[in-house]
Amino acid sequence: MSYKEYKTIKNIKGNLLFVEKTHLVSYGEIVKIKVGKDDIRLGQVLDTSKDLVVIQSFEGTSGIDKTASIRFLGETMKFGLSNNILGRIFNGRGLPMDKGPEIIAEKEMDINGDPINPYSRTSPADFIQTGISTIDTMNTLVRGQKLPIFSASGLPHNDIALQIARQAKVKDQKEEFAVVFAAMGITNEEAHKFIKEFESTGALKRSVVFLNLANDPAVERLVTPRMALTAAEYLAYEKDMHVLVILTDITNYCESLRQMSAAREEIPGRRGYPGYMYTDLASIYERAGMIKGKKGSVTQMPILTMPGDDITHPIPDLTGYITEGQVVLDRELHRKGIYPNIDVLLSLSRLMNSGIGATKTRDDHKAVSDQLYANYAEGKDLRGLVAIVGEESLSDKDKRLLKFADLFEERFVKQGFNENRSIEQTLSLAWELLGTIPSDELTRISTDTKKKYYKQIKEE
Repeated sequence: MSYKEYKTIKNIKGNLLFVEKTHLVSYGEIVKIKVGKDDIRLGQVLDTSKDLVVIQSFEGTSGIDKTASIRFLGETMKFGLSNNILGRIFNGRGLPMDKGPEIIAEKEMDINGDPINPYSRTSPADFIQTGISTIDTMNTLVRGQKLPIFSASGLPHNDIALQIARQAKVKDQKEEFAVVFAAMGITNEEAHKFIKEFESTGALKRSVVFLNLANDPAVERLVTPRMALTAAEYLAYEKDMHVLVILTDITNYCESLRQMSAAREEIPGRRGYPGYMYTDLASIYERAGMIKGKKGSVTQMPILTMPGDDITHPIPDLTGYITEGQVVLDRELHRKGIYPNIDVLLSLSRLMNSGIGATKTRDDHKAVSDQLYANYAEGKDLRGLVAIVGEESLSDKDKRLLKFADLFEERFVKQGFNENRSIEQTLSLAWELLGTIPSDELTRISTDTKKKYYKQIKEE
């Protein structure tokens, strides 16, 4: 096949090239930019119009001038896949960065993916155990769900992401489980930490890791999550695996989106982000799910840092519209030295009820979750009252709830970075805490369930 070459670069701005008088080219088409004899770079069509084509260069525009030639390849970006991607570490463009061999592709897939036909979707209904009590009990992750983690600057979201990547499994089933982990805009130090953690714990064997560094071109950051999801879809729908995709940090992705939008001189939307950011995020999040007739599934846990701890900021706000709940990290718990600092009162899993119960987790799961939530909410409210009137003026019941809130944070929320609790261990711990409250005050739990599990713990 012969390709036309163009030497009609009109302008260069940041990582963008503006090329005139081309033939009809497609959005997303891959481009080769020939700068010198041995300097050939890859780019992608970002925008097309009658007279002008905008190309984003993956390797920057340093050294490129208007004499460089452009060749359009007539195809979109693809990722070569095979079973050998498991246990490998790639950069943001899907090139190996672990000194391993090139992947011999069994199949090449377009990284933009195909939208799942709503009619072909199956409702998520199976429990995924993360080993973290606050998620498993009160914000349960269900196979095929998209459940984001809302964090903030300085909070240990990367540690939580690593812990989930290491511990997550499909409970009591022998089906194959894999983790696809994609980090965007991270420092070299963070990248080394991720690689070391995956390698030292053995989690790398069942993982595919994509690392886009902070000094990589911003445009590469827009490709990274799509590379990761393409790998996940291949493992899920071609190899019948259950795949958990962890994307961190979506905020860095959105900043790159804003940067590229500004370079293209588009009209900005809310807080300078492009008006199509909702659609763009949806094209990532909606790739989670289960398909009728396919054994595998893709589950997503995107992580984002809320700028200025603001949950109404466009990034968490739009994410909340698309996804099925959120896990919110709390700065106050972090100050108290509690890890993982998950605020169960602000967190929510909309698909939780589909993934729990006697056949999936345990018959008491829902009631225990409701009771923990109610007691902790009341206990937290009482802390504000104590600050005004003092603890002596509280009733005995209120004192018990106040103590319960402290116990809940110290024993249930708090757990070690390497502590992997099964759902049975977590529910047993919950009953220990509920044992500090008289049986008749546990109003969210049925009499039969209390007879089966409740044990009164005498106060010392």
